Amino acid sequence: MALRPRFLDIHVVQPIPYANLNRDDTNSVKTMLYGDALRTRISSQSWKRAIREHFQEALGDNALRTRRIGERVAEVLRDRGWDEALADRAGAHVAAGSSIKWEVAKGKDKQPITNKVLTNALIYLPEDAVEELADIAEAHKDAITTDFTGKGTKKPESALKGKIDKILLKKNGVINLFGRMLAEVDQAGVDGAVQVAHAFTTHTTEVELDYFAAVDDVTATKGDETGSGHMGTAEFSTGTLYRFATVDLQELTKNLSDGNDIAVNAARELAGQFLLSFIESLPQAKKNSTAPHSLPHLVHVAVRSDRPLSFAAAFEEPVRSAQHGGYVTRSVEGIDAYSKAANTLLGPDRVLHAAHASLHFDKLEHLGERHSSFEALVTAAVDAALTEAPQ
Repeated sequence: MALRPRFLDIHVVQPIPYANLNRDDTNSVKTMLYGDALRTRISSQSWKRAIREHFQEALGDNALRTRRIGERVAEVLRDRGWDEALADRAGAHVAAGSSIKWEVAKGKDKQPITNKVLTNALIYLPEDAVEELADIAEAHKDAITTDFTGKGTKKPESALKGKIDKILLKKNGVINLFGRMLAEVDQAGVDGAVQVAHAFTTHTTEVELDYFAAVDDVTATKGDETGSGHMGTAEFSTGTLYRFATVDLQELTKNLSDGNDIAVNAARELAGQFLLSFIESLPQAKKNSTAPHSLPHLVHVAVRSDRPLSFAAAFEEPVRSAQHGGYVTRSVEGIDAYSKAANTLLGPDRVLHAAHASLHFDKLEHLGERHSSFEALVTAAVDAALTEAPQ
């Protein structure tokens, strides 16, 4: 029996220059120990946000994730000509009208802010759903009379209670792809169809401290004082990253509908754009002072019938630099060798399609056909994966 496509795996080798793409709570470079060697790490959350933003810009399919849904609705109502105070009150009724627990926001003085309600959980919904929430508020304008001051022991009742949850069930391509967790609203949860690994360097890295100073322009022109106006240090690192993600085609088509032709066509667009966004996106931390806008030197895509397969273990033993320096070539060779060994071990018939695109590597024997561009690579992979709807 012919095996059906289930997973679309993407592997990337990408050199990053002097940068700090993803900082921790102390502004330090994120790191990890792997194979008893220190590596620079970029968290999956950080890179997924960059992917989502690139994806949304490319498709114009925006989603909003916020605790301040009431404030967003109030903005829409003010644009429709509502009085500012009434719009704020209506926004508070919207935020308090769902099944999600809520609280009144507090100012810097710790005092409640009238008609500013925050949901306890982040709401994740299509951007155009905000207009629908505003429509509900408009339809019940006369009933919106209660202020949400947060004073007293009893929370005020929303005039829109029971009328909001149906909007929170709405989905779009971003949510169908990346998923949504909203436990307090029945049937609002969506299982994500993509899994993104933390990126890490294929080799041992060291964090570097950069000392910097800022000149005070007034002091400098007067000439009667010396020294800087500000001094400090910042952390950076460099390295060649291995990045991995996979798309569960069955989960994606299920999220879109029930595997019909419309779902397959939508899945084709979403999966294709996800791959392109994964390839081209980059976290934006410290971009103005480092401009780390590099390209992947290798992208390998495989369509698998059985299970996703990360090649991270190819770098459990850190790559050593080439004779004249550099880690990219040996990292790419490591991907090629590991692909052969792993697929031989699992059985090569599980790989239904394999291909790659690279900057300058011509003799990669185990990564499938070489394509001249990322777009051609992605188109071929998605066509191979979604010729038929996975079941």
